[in-house]
Amino acid sequence: MYVCLCHGVTDREIREAAENGVTSMRQLGKEMGVGTQCGRCASTAREILREAATPDYLSLANLLAQPA
Repeated sequence: MYVCLCHGVTDREIREAAENGVTSMRQLGKEMGVGTQCGRCASTAREILREAATPDYLSLANLLAQPA
């Protein structure tokens, strides 16, 4: 889904940027232009960054539950 129409940035691209170390809207704006033009995408992009930074506790629990 397109998040930033002004710069043609998708939610997948934002998640990929988060996996590559982007942790703030400032960094996202510098690297991809998200939130730097009209600003309508900022809240959605911020939420995607927040979700990407949140550990997946279910996967971690499943990993720890497996025998060594």
